[in-house]
Amino acid sequence: MSAPRFDAVVFDMDGLLIDSERPIRDAWIEVTAQAGRPLTAEDYLGVIGTGIERARPHLQALLGEGLLYDDVRERVRLRLLERYGQTGYAPKPGARELLGWLQERGVPCGVASSTYLPEIERRLGLVGFLPSLQAVAGGDEVEHPKPQPDVYLLAARRLGVDPARCLAFEDTETGSRAAMAAGMQVVVVPDLKPPGAALAPLMMLGSLADVLVHLPGWFAR
Repeated sequence: MSAPRFDAVVFDMDGLLIDSERPIRDAWIEVTAQAGRPLTAEDYLGVIGTGIERARPHLQALLGEGLLYDDVRERVRLRLLERYGQTGYAPKPGARELLGWLQERGVPCGVASSTYLPEIERRLGLVGFLPSLQAVAGGDEVEHPKPQPDVYLLAARRLGVDPARCLAFEDTETGSRAAMAAGMQVVVVPDLKPPGAALAPLMMLGSLADVLVHLPGWFAR
């Protein structure tokens, strides 16, 4: 049996493991429309894959004077909590099967997300994914957000695996750049934001369900 190409997997979360980007986008559109400063779906694309500190100036500029980003964000949070606080966001197609395959074979798995750690744990806990993960790293734990590599390096360190031996899964260019900067190979599974030319050299799949056929060649265990 040939040696495995990778020793661990590091996933993004929103828009990759769970279908959260659409509900969050829709809540932002609804709340800002009610406040008289409606954002569009195109506006929201500008912050996908970024952390709060990068999203704040972008969205504040769109909201204009008289409507504070932090106030709107809190209204969005409450709306999402009302709708999804008990059930959580739906798993993305293939996510549960992929995590199960890796867990059965003892492949260490982690998450590197721009979302803050307590919210990562809450969202993944609601869909039952936390037991399949050996490490979680959040945007509030690192100095520099994606596209800097900090959160991916933290996830790899917590897994105890050399980043070069980690396979990363991402849905955005920002996240993919972060994983590559950490020294990881990246598989892209696009969600809301169509992949740009910068991602063309990377492996691109339609869903996590499409990953399963490749696993035996990546993890010869």
